[in-house]
Amino acid sequence: MSDYIFMLESHLDAGQNQAVAAIRRIATDADMNVWLTGGAMRDMLRGAPSRDLDFTVERGALAAGRALAESLGGRVRSEDPLKRWIELDLPGGTSASVANARTERYSKPGGKPQIAPATIREDLARRDFTINAIALSLNRGARGLLVDPTNGQADLAARELRTTNSYAFFDDPSRIPRLVRFQHALGFEVADRVKSQLENAISERYLNGLAPAALAREIRALAGEPCVLAALEAYDGLGLTKTLAPGLTGAGLNAAGLARFDRLRQSVIPFASGGGWLAFLAVLTENLSAADKTEVLRAFEPTGEETLAFGKLAAQSKKLEAALRSAKIRRPSDVWQTLCDASTDEVLMVLYSSAARVVQDRIRAFYEKYLPQAREVTEDQVEATGAKPGTARFRKAHHTMIAARLNSRPRKVVPEPEPVPVPEPVAMARGRRQG
Repeated sequence: MSDYIFMLESHLDAGQNQAVAAIRRIATDADMNVWLTGGAMRDMLRGAPSRDLDFTVERGALAAGRALAESLGGRVRSEDPLKRWIELDLPGGTSASVANARTERYSKPGGKPQIAPATIREDLARRDFTINAIALSLNRGARGLLVDPTNGQADLAARELRTTNSYAFFDDPSRIPRLVRFQHALGFEVADRVKSQLENAISERYLNGLAPAALAREIRALAGEPCVLAALEAYDGLGLTKTLAPGLTGAGLNAAGLARFDRLRQSVIPFASGGGWLAFLAVLTENLSAADKTEVLRAFEPTGEETLAFGKLAAQSKKLEAALRSAKIRRPSDVWQTLCDASTDEVLMVLYSSAARVVQDRIRAFYEKYLPQAREVTEDQVEATGAKPGTARFRKAHHTMIAARLNSRPRKVVPEPEPVPVPEPVAMARGRRQG
């Protein structure tokens, strides 16, 4: 087995490894070549968790993507017929994309590209930054072969951001806010040559044609990072945030609120199961007018489910805060029961808006103590009571067992007394001395 394949399999979670195995089967059956590319390779080589899996094939990307979703019970999130690119949501929270290897030629900054089929090396060379232009072959004959035509591995080691070619910003101005995102999220330095390219792109007004949705995608990718405020201020310095809404600039960025929100989130997220995007959005737009807030939300292109949840977030958070302040909460199981079904967005908004010490303490106790203890009660233990998984009886039994564990007082550990040394008989001791 290739060292890179071993590294990959060790790096990915079970759902991601399942997706890699499935796309290999699909590509083999269709007699096509497939590579793992983009951010997944960048993250693997720098030892960071991979959020998304990007697969590149020589042909038939849309069909391969649909087959991947169908084989794993996932769904198609979006398709781009021009670039032959499909995005998927797969079980276990895995996100994936499948795209055709291609070249892109642009007649003006951010214009509609002319697409042509390409080899994997040509595809990598037309990408944005060298650290994103690395591919790992998943093909039977060359499995584990690394393709790195722009020496992205060296830039990863040097922690440097370098474009793959001198036309990177001309071809796609959305690479400018992406550069800012990588600079802050990864903590990498921008190469001197790229700084010159950036200055030229700004002076040539490449950003004038940047769609608000392109900036929104970069902010959304940054939303869970501790560097998001610094990146937002950098976007504001480039005059970009006002493209989302006229009021989202200067004081409208709500820097103080976002800094406090980030501190609170960092205290919870390590223990939570993820989320918090809608709460971040609520804080970001807190100081905006109703019209500006509507423009910002439109730029982020929320799903119908997200729009509905965002509209209910304020009311749900107030309801949760009231429940946490209740005098009826007397036992750990009461805290757990109040918070076990709450979303991370609701919890973060309560932390952000509530000044009640008891509320803050109960939320932290839930994540730091009660939730880990509750997870010790396994489904096998519940099933042993005779309850069938998926039924109301099973859920009730599960909650009862959790409550019993949370409310039980830990036994006080009494240290055993140290043994008292037994003195030797005088005669024996005297005899040894004489000897």
